[in-house]
Amino acid sequence: MTDEDCLRLTFDLARSSRAAGNHPFAAILAGPDGAVLMRAGNTHGDAGDRTGHAERVLMTQASLAYTTGFLAGCTLYASAEPCAMCAGSAYWAGVGRVVYGLSERDLRVLIGPHPENLTMDLPCRVVLSAGQRLIEVVGPLLEAEARSVHDRFWR
Repeated sequence: MTDEDCLRLTFDLARSSRAAGNHPFAAILAGPDGAVLMRAGNTHGDAGDRTGHAERVLMTQASLAYTTGFLAGCTLYASAEPCAMCAGSAYWAGVGRVVYGLSERDLRVLIGPHPENLTMDLPCRVVLSAGQRLIEVVGPLLEAEARSVHDRFWR
């Protein structure tokens, strides 16, 4: 599967997350061969955990299931650019590549000062470049499709 194919899977999963009463974000982990290994949607609404971002939840699961050596060959796909917390979780889990749809900056413009998602203007590239582990970052990609997942959600 291509990066675009995997991102579209995250968009579908984000819609499911939204339909379940959570924020419309999702992430998947693809192995070195491109096969989807794990997936997660936001869990904020499920338990009220404000740290229940899809990428952080997924990286917790991945770090428990796989070694950092294996994860170095894997890709984290996210429907929107990972926030500082989620970028940090990708770093600490050991993922070698991050691909995202909607940029954090555009998400902030889209959402505004919504009290449930006070988005930072801190690109994941900046967070990840501060570490000692090299992580490739690709994005934003398919921004219009990524943005459509949020239509009328934050109003």
